[in-house]
Amino acid sequence: MTIGMMAVALSLDAFSISIGLGLLGLRYRRVAMIGLAVGAFHGAMPLLGLFIGRILSQYMGSLAIFIGGCGLVILGVQMIVSSLREDSALFFSPKGIGLFVFAISVSLDSFSAGLSLGMLGAKTWVTVVSFAMFSAIFTWAGLLLGKQVGPLVGSRGECIGGFVLLLFGVKMIIGAI
Repeated sequence: MTIGMMAVALSLDAFSISIGLGLLGLRYRRVAMIGLAVGAFHGAMPLLGLFIGRILSQYMGSLAIFIGGCGLVILGVQMIVSSLREDSALFFSPKGIGLFVFAISVSLDSFSAGLSLGMLGAKTWVTVVSFAMFSAIFTWAGLLLGKQVGPLVGSRGECIGGFVLLLFGVKMIIGAI
């Protein structure tokens, strides 16, 4: 029960950030890929954290969150700039390396949680499966909600989504400092 509650709590960030990304009007196949990638990283990061242990948690936890925040800031600024230009396309989209950066950015908090759970002796596979499953579901929900809201906000949806990602990135950076 505790692991499930932690998985939901950690997935809420992915949900919120995914709403902003969903405003891009992504295709359903891309939505599926993003959710699977975020789920995979939300499963892998606590697994990594569970195995690394307590010593690195003091240093790597804040650094990882800071790096993830920087990734979201870059993506958010790029989306805002892209939305203000008529002829520009996203150079940092949720494909390839952009998908990797997005997935790892929203999954870094799971690393720290994994470190803590490892010290408490949590069951590894229950943690990994719970974190991965809930984060994928919440990411899909956020992306689909953003996709539905996108037409209502018109051509400025990308700018609004970029602003949301920028704010979450800044929040992560401030939290890591």
